[in-house]
Amino acid sequence: MTQNRTHTCNELRLEHVGQQVKLSGWMENVREVGQNFAFVILRDFYGTTQVVIETEEMMNIVHGLNKESTISVEGTVRERSSKNKNLPTGEIEVVPERIEILGKCQYNELPFQVNRSREADESLRLKYRYLDLRNPDVKKNIILRCNVVSAIRKGMTEQGFMEITTPILTVSSPEGARDYLVPSRKHPGKFYALPQAPQQFKQLLMASGFDRYFQIAPCFRDEDARGDRSPGEFYQLDMEMSFANQEDVFAVIEAVFPPIFAQYGLYHTVPSTPFRRIPFAEAMEVYGSDKPDLRIDLTVQDATDLLSGCGFEPFQGNTVKAIVVTDFSAARKQIDKLCADVEVQAGNKAYWFRLDEKGELVGGISKFVAEHKDEVVEKLGLKPGCFVGLTAGKKGAAQKTAGVLRSKLGALCPNHMDREKYEFCWIVDFPMYEIGEESGQLEFCHNPFSMPNGGAEILDKAIRGEVDPLTISAYQYDLVCNGVELSSGAVRNHDPEIMIKAFQLVRLGEDDVKSKFPAMYNAFCYGAPPHAGIAPGVDRMVMLMAGEESIREIIPFPMNKNAQDLMMSAPSFVEQKQLDELHIAVTAVEEENA
Repeated sequence: MTQNRTHTCNELRLEHVGQQVKLSGWMENVREVGQNFAFVILRDFYGTTQVVIETEEMMNIVHGLNKESTISVEGTVRERSSKNKNLPTGEIEVVPERIEILGKCQYNELPFQVNRSREADESLRLKYRYLDLRNPDVKKNIILRCNVVSAIRKGMTEQGFMEITTPILTVSSPEGARDYLVPSRKHPGKFYALPQAPQQFKQLLMASGFDRYFQIAPCFRDEDARGDRSPGEFYQLDMEMSFANQEDVFAVIEAVFPPIFAQYGLYHTVPSTPFRRIPFAEAMEVYGSDKPDLRIDLTVQDATDLLSGCGFEPFQGNTVKAIVVTDFSAARKQIDKLCADVEVQAGNKAYWFRLDEKGELVGGISKFVAEHKDEVVEKLGLKPGCFVGLTAGKKGAAQKTAGVLRSKLGALCPNHMDREKYEFCWIVDFPMYEIGEESGQLEFCHNPFSMPNGGAEILDKAIRGEVDPLTISAYQYDLVCNGVELSSGAVRNHDPEIMIKAFQLVRLGEDDVKSKFPAMYNAFCYGAPPHAGIAPGVDRMVMLMAGEESIREIIPFPMNKNAQDLMMSAPSFVEQKQLDELHIAVTAVEEENA
């Protein structure tokens, strides 16, 4: 070991009894039980060891010392009379002959108890993250992350991929989210952008003749936080393959991921391969989501013809979706909460009725359905004790609300959801285009650099008005695990002529493509290989393996939901001199109280 210790705080056992040792760590706790007698718990990165104070000299050192001070302890290992079988070091203790204070904690009161920091308010945890990370339960997620990243690198290298880093300072490009901009001192009025993803660079590497590329890539997007998305920055396993198609990409992921999930995941089961391939349209129709949780055995049925004319006003003229749950035992209060939660998340109401044990329709909107009872029972396959959840609206809204309802029903009914496993699937054949919610105009649905199914011919027909662009699918795919989207990927559009046609449909001409993507367009004009790739999110992967609900639990120094680093006080104001050097004027700024 190092000069400051002979062993770690998780290393000593009965075979070390009688040995002289030196330990270093944090003083987690002191329990004084009499004059010149106390128990000290010493903690380091690896674990804890009990130190027994039995002399006045040693007591004088630790008596006025605040918890979380760092100390070194030199002494003799002896067998404990009262053993703790729950601790690896619970059969021994150390009797000190010398204690040295290495770093004194200046504060009598800590912002929270370190080994119970996860119970503290999140803002306190983020402000004092260096204390939070001392908690072994918090630290283990960061260790897990390190191990997973190491395993990913090993797996990708074994698959013949080269790790190549790409620039952090680059050009702003329209890739879906807001850029983080960096002003240029040497070029007044111009800005770099932090990459939302290394998308263009990895495709340029393929055009440069590199066959298989990967990196654990930092990505930067100015977007709002969610439970499974961190604001500001995140990391992804970025990969690209030349002379490859969709199945080639799938084969690599299906070779690399299952062993990692089996070794490090909360559920030590190897996901079966090949993963299911589910077309986007089927996923929306059967599961109400393009990221279905396949641990839930419930599916969505179309009940439009069956119920749209039943007299219930929200159903009239709308698409109606139904989810049948057998052996449903939830109370009315739980059902009301379920429907309220669905409305909050989906922005659309959910409805219900039951077929009781006597074979009668009861509860919810049963009075509207009773007249069609026999037909409803037959077509929905109902049996006594069944619960039927319903959604309605335009097709997309009815599907998405049904997807939310399905997820919440699965969580409510343990007999319909096997939580303790990982279920992967590929969602394939995504639409190439969609109508933007904000713009109301045609936009790329997934990735503007994807190859459309049908190539140039289908795009020409759409340009001439012979084909609805919304019916065009692309070689785009998502990797989904337990209802979490881990990644998006695609077979790339490597033909500059097809690229121009694809952008023409979203009102961007040839000059726009050349100006916005000059390097990639020009590189493709020199002959580019067919290529495909994907970029699974490392943060989300580790979150799933750790069984955490918040992505902040597996990031060493995360921002809060408002994209603030409370520990470092970022973002912050800068000096006027710095602004002047960058030729920037700041106007109408209000002081933040955060």
